[in-house]
Amino acid sequence: MTAQQMGIFIILIATMVLFVWGRWRFDVVAMMALFACILLGIVKPDEAFHGFGHPAVITVIAVLAITRAFANSGLVDLITSHLARLTQDPFTQLVALCGIAAGLSAFINNVGALALLMPVAIATAQQSGYSASQLLMPMSFASILGGLSTLIGTPPNIIIAHYRGSVTGDGFGMFDFTPVGLTLALAGVVFIVLIGRRLIPRHRQGRADPEELFEVSDYLTEIRIREGSNVIGKSISEFETLDQGHLAVLGLFRDERRVAGYIRLERLQAGDILLVQGPSSALEDLVEKANLELVASEKRREDLHGRDIALMEAVVAPRAWVVRRTPASLRLRSRYRVNLLAVARQGRALKQRLRDIRLQAGDVLLLQGEADSLPEVITALGCLPLASRGLKFQPQRVLLPVAIFGMAVIAIAVGWLPAGVALMGAVGGMILTGLLPLEEVYDSVDWPIIVLLGAMIPVGGALEHTGATAVIANVLIRFAGDASPLLILGLIIVITMTLSDIMNNAATSVIMAPLAVGIAQHIGVNADPFLMAVAVGASSAFLTPIGHQNNTLVMGPGGYRFGDYWRLGLPLEILLVVMAVPLIAWVWPL
Repeated sequence: MTAQQMGIFIILIATMVLFVWGRWRFDVVAMMALFACILLGIVKPDEAFHGFGHPAVITVIAVLAITRAFANSGLVDLITSHLARLTQDPFTQLVALCGIAAGLSAFINNVGALALLMPVAIATAQQSGYSASQLLMPMSFASILGGLSTLIGTPPNIIIAHYRGSVTGDGFGMFDFTPVGLTLALAGVVFIVLIGRRLIPRHRQGRADPEELFEVSDYLTEIRIREGSNVIGKSISEFETLDQGHLAVLGLFRDERRVAGYIRLERLQAGDILLVQGPSSALEDLVEKANLELVASEKRREDLHGRDIALMEAVVAPRAWVVRRTPASLRLRSRYRVNLLAVARQGRALKQRLRDIRLQAGDVLLLQGEADSLPEVITALGCLPLASRGLKFQPQRVLLPVAIFGMAVIAIAVGWLPAGVALMGAVGGMILTGLLPLEEVYDSVDWPIIVLLGAMIPVGGALEHTGATAVIANVLIRFAGDASPLLILGLIIVITMTLSDIMNNAATSVIMAPLAVGIAQHIGVNADPFLMAVAVGASSAFLTPIGHQNNTLVMGPGGYRFGDYWRLGLPLEILLVVMAVPLIAWVWPL
């Protein structure tokens, strides 16, 4: 084994360990791996950033932007608005939501598809009187499965297609993944709705009504400012600091009318009534020290749900910038004019001091603020709302993006244009027609994924030119002995699935693609079925909440725990392996 081969092995092992550890974000880890390769002379400095211009990276950017355009168009809202009217039967609703999730994910980013459908699933469960936990995990898995069906359904397919092009000169086409991917997706969805739904723990309550989940009424108290109180003349902002940040003022009422607008600089007067959120012990101490009076009025509490002030839940996305930050450091009231009322994790409200909680991906936040601006604030925080957006249906805004996207798909399918060029052309068309504001193009791009791909593509290439893939292939072949190519094909799927369950699926496909081709060449068979095996395995992360963003997103709203995923995910992965091996070999002969 050469020094460079040893170096790339050490870098890859260290990278995988850091991915699993999760201390640093995976885009940071990927850049560390790239610079390590440069320092060891494995990747040439002038080729270090070629990955950022790779066609696969451009295609992923275009797909993310198109997903935002479809979200803005109201297409999903149109499809799902009739769901509750059709039936109140939970089984039929599950079938419909899983089918829609899988269908959308074949053509738009599967994380985006799930984000659009989560509020619908939650509202459907509430209206029908059952737990959203019975919908969210199946819908998450269905959206992941749907991405198997087309070239643009999931980043691993895009990476595999372009890698084949770099090896053979001809990449996989738009619908080359469909015979295998669509069959597996249909089988997986059927398994989920008929059998898998029964494997979800029934004791999970999932997401309930905001006030029921977070017990909002237990946190809200009204305080009247008495004559002679030492807080008279102080601002709301100063009042909130009297008890070391334990309390948050949600509303100010003067002469029985709520004071509208930004109230933090408002000076307190005798007779004012404050709607305060905080622990009872802190409230009792403050009332005694500051000559205040506790009062109660349901009318003023109802004003939280009025037209001007609203409560809204949001789930922290896996790569939101607020992850690992505390509410105190975010300064939500001063910076965004919203109040954080409560945080729930795995379906349970956290009772510790809100200001000191370090937010995690999948946490559900209960926010209070002005109804018109709250959705924009949630987006600015990198979170996803758990309430329907209520977009007004406009035929031209639905039909035009579908038409533009359809032309791009046709151009890719018939070979007129490469996928990246055709889809970027579609993005340009949507910008010019006003369907996609330019600033939203940049906001829609999942930049950590782009950095991950741009950094890992040269690292994956280093596996080949150092001969490391041949070394790994020899080890696997010796391990398999005289096993048939079909068994080795199954082994590739299992290894890829395992890696994808603990690290990002895009990184998994970058690492496994050259290895799969190396094994195929070593045993003298067609490499295409092995690349398809990697595509299937990389997009089949069902055992953990960290294997795929979708699994993380539903963890909080569904009230799931880490160990809940394998109950449904393990039999689903076994089914996919058993079906995929003969199916791949039949569609793509060895």
